[in-house]
Amino acid sequence: MKRLMPCLLLALSLTLVVAPFAFGATATPAAPGSDRSPVASLATAVTTVTGIAISPLLGTGVYGAWQNFNAADDAARAKLPWYAQWTFFGPALLLVGACAAKDALGAVVPPGLKKPLDVLETIENKATGLVAAGAVVPFTMSAVSSMLLGGKVGAVDGAGTAIDGLAMIQIGAMDFSAVLNVLTVPFGLAMFAVVWMASHAINVLILVSPWGAIDAALKGMRTALLGLLTLSATINPWLGAVLSLVVIVIAYLVAGWAFRLTVFGTVFSWDFFTRRSARFSPKENDNLMFSGGDLPGVPMRTYGRLVQRTEGGLEFFYRPWLCLPPKAAPVPVAKTQIAIGRGLFFSTVTVQAAGTLFLLPPRYRGHEEVLGRAYQFGGGVREAGLRKAWSVLRELFGGVAAKTQLT
Repeated sequence: MKRLMPCLLLALSLTLVVAPFAFGATATPAAPGSDRSPVASLATAVTTVTGIAISPLLGTGVYGAWQNFNAADDAARAKLPWYAQWTFFGPALLLVGACAAKDALGAVVPPGLKKPLDVLETIENKATGLVAAGAVVPFTMSAVSSMLLGGKVGAVDGAGTAIDGLAMIQIGAMDFSAVLNVLTVPFGLAMFAVVWMASHAINVLILVSPWGAIDAALKGMRTALLGLLTLSATINPWLGAVLSLVVIVIAYLVAGWAFRLTVFGTVFSWDFFTRRSARFSPKENDNLMFSGGDLPGVPMRTYGRLVQRTEGGLEFFYRPWLCLPPKAAPVPVAKTQIAIGRGLFFSTVTVQAAGTLFLLPPRYRGHEEVLGRAYQFGGGVREAGLRKAWSVLRELFGGVAAKTQLT
């Protein structure tokens, strides 16, 4: 039953938000030959927000260009939001093209040259995600609310008064207009956050992947999904909304995995971009790192602290979702069997017989010996070779971690 609770809560939330629109649809008849009901507006808004969340820069740029090209005249274009002006969506789409060219050439570009560009793209995805969440999404959802609450204007004793839409609907003496006004924007932001986090996980997978071909495949799948959403919404708003809801539900179910990847990518990008390793030195105890795939009872890439107890054992302390009550997981391996594998961009704490215990952020590059001495790892520091392709794929997507080959 506990496993079904998140799905039931999601279904209840969707029902509470859609209910006012459904009642509004019954009260406002659609014009012949077109679907102008409130629910159709909600369907379009859901598809728009989902598409922008999948790829904020591309989605916002295309959405802005579409609004600009469909404006009636220059005066109407001047009143459009900033993201629908040439000064934004022109450079935005050029930057998207540059990222696509980088991914297309990724298979032949050495990892040492491509990885800094991947870091910059990950930072760009975070920045544009924040911009879209702070401006584009609220504007889109508020526009839907304004349309529903304003409705058509009719003359009542010579005064302009809204006579249709949700503002006139009362069920059991309840005015749904206030409910709609409160729910639309927060619902849009929550929907955007869940989908963006799942989509951003693709950027992090590209960041830690050693092969450019995998990067291009991941980016191609995301772009194809965005294109499918756009095509579906063009054919029928309801078809686009149904596909968007499928994407939202899937993103909700993998939210924990995506959140851990997002935190991992944030720390990785910050350390790499700021060259933090030059200003960092491991502590004698209680160092921050990420769990690997072979630490029992801890989800992979959980951010926490590795603590050495006075009696000699190791424990990993972490907070689920970074804010819930702390938990502790003992490391079930003797320190004499643990080694550090020094990778090209980040290192790992490994056991030859058990696999990857911890992933070290880039700040530890060059400090592996100090960390090994602090925790008294018996295996020392060894150069880590490339992992087998299937093992890396399983580890990237959260499966059983590969056995790291140490040479």
